[in-house]
Amino acid sequence: MTSVVVLSVWLLLGTPPPVVEAAAPVDVATAATAVKAPVGYRDASGSVDSLAQDYLRVTVRRGSLKPQRGYWAAEVTLHNGDAQPHPVHLSFRPSYGDVTHSVVRTVELAPRQRLVTWLMAPVAWHSGVLTVEVPGLPPITEHLFPDNDRFEPVLVVGNSESFEAATGLSKTPEQEDPLFSVRFIDAQEAPRELAAYAGFEMVVLTETATKVPADVWAVLESYALSGGRLVVANPPRDLRERLQLLQSVPLQDGPYAFGGVWTCDNSAATCRHKIQSELSTLTDDNRGKTRPQGLRSRWAAKVSFGDDEAPLLGTARAPVGPFLLLMTAFALLVGPGAWWLTKRRGPVAVLIAVPAVSLVTCLVLIAWSVLVDGFAVHTARYSLTYLDGARARAVTVGLSGWYANLSPEPLRLPSSSVLIAPHDTEDLMADLDWTGGLTVGDGFLPPRTYREWGELAVVPSRARLVLVETGAEPKVQNALGVVVEEGVLRWNGQVRRLPRLADGEEGALGAAEPDPGPSQANAADTLVEVGMPSSAQYRLQAALPLFRRELKDNEFVVRTSGPGPLPTSALSAEVEASVHLIRGEVRP
Repeated sequence: MTSVVVLSVWLLLGTPPPVVEAAAPVDVATAATAVKAPVGYRDASGSVDSLAQDYLRVTVRRGSLKPQRGYWAAEVTLHNGDAQPHPVHLSFRPSYGDVTHSVVRTVELAPRQRLVTWLMAPVAWHSGVLTVEVPGLPPITEHLFPDNDRFEPVLVVGNSESFEAATGLSKTPEQEDPLFSVRFIDAQEAPRELAAYAGFEMVVLTETATKVPADVWAVLESYALSGGRLVVANPPRDLRERLQLLQSVPLQDGPYAFGGVWTCDNSAATCRHKIQSELSTLTDDNRGKTRPQGLRSRWAAKVSFGDDEAPLLGTARAPVGPFLLLMTAFALLVGPGAWWLTKRRGPVAVLIAVPAVSLVTCLVLIAWSVLVDGFAVHTARYSLTYLDGARARAVTVGLSGWYANLSPEPLRLPSSSVLIAPHDTEDLMADLDWTGGLTVGDGFLPPRTYREWGELAVVPSRARLVLVETGAEPKVQNALGVVVEEGVLRWNGQVRRLPRLADGEEGALGAAEPDPGPSQANAADTLVEVGMPSSAQYRLQAALPLFRRELKDNEFVVRTSGPGPLPTSALSAEVEASVHLIRGEVRP
């Protein structure tokens, strides 16, 4: 009624009523998303705390960001105020549950020296006690609680100023969600062990190249080679000399063996977009190049497994049939058998017979353990190795399944290798000594317990295939140090089969194979599918793309067996199953 009166007044005055446009509908969800969209990063580098005991000052970084897999690195700065050198023993032990293992390191502190050292602890250790001991001084202890953030962790070698200049990102206020969390590490004091980097899906280098020590460059390259995403924010002119597998500089997305290297090319918007897009593609399927499986969550609740999830080692399966028969016989003897013996011989006979039956049963179990399982270490081993022949090094991603009646002796591994535990059993990690590399002690192989371990390694190697051109048809000499079971080589644009070759043996190339059709797999992909079992492919699926690529001229892929090039091959063991694929270029 009111609207009719107002309209009448406007008509009497001879003026048309104003036109009121309808308001556009508001998308509440879109507006809320736009308001809450993350726009920055969270600084999760932690805080420092200093403790002193006489001439020794210890500075510990607390609350440091840790990755989702692998190890987190505890940063400890030691300052010796004495005029004499002193050995310093550092140890870290979890402060919860029944975990009895620890990580340790021993360093030599020179007179008046300030030294930054690192202790790598499994990511499942959420808290613990750091102990610093020097002979003649009371121990210094500090509780550490690493930052287990729900946002993707990113490691930055450089400071916040250089990172913000390279990416255009700023620190997110406390009440807002960031794009990701960042831990900043000074390039001069950065860890020299691959294990400190391997758990991060991305490492960003923002420090000026000339300020990065040569050994830090080496470990950053090893990180990229073994599967990491390395972003160089301010690429120097000599980047190809520092990262020698790069095809060109600048580059947008360059594969680097199992990983990748990308340069920002002095564009903050491009750098920011690349970091965001790379982190947004992370899933459980492509996180980590090697994914050993644990017994706790995956297998403990299952009666049967699929082919992909089954244990790698057949020895890990308990002999259910014989044990069930033995238990049934034992129950019959001490149950109905004891009742029958009581009726026939009296209670005294039962008092003698039941312990005798128990003793015989124990002897049978011991005999089974000794005669069937034996005292040897049993293993199944699978690996992928990329040979960089020009620089005489081998990059390996692999895994092994293990079983032993008795725990083996401590195992020594190089600092350029990483031992990776299953994601759901990392708190069952072994004793780790990071002094001069990595020594794995108690817990590596618990008695009569199936364990899987993943491995990453970048080690010097002279292994190669040599092309011997003595006529119209060249020959190939095996200088890999192992027997070549089969393989393929692209030579003069044609794919040729390699025969079985013993170490040091020469053989002629097979006939040229026809090019595969559009719907057919290439020769390298076919070798992977046929040679590698599905259980190993499932655990190494993020590393397989390098081996599935079409071969370039003079490139080869071969299949070998035996202990393989994994660092743990130094441990004496009976290899029950193994497949090792090696890719590289033939050398003249």
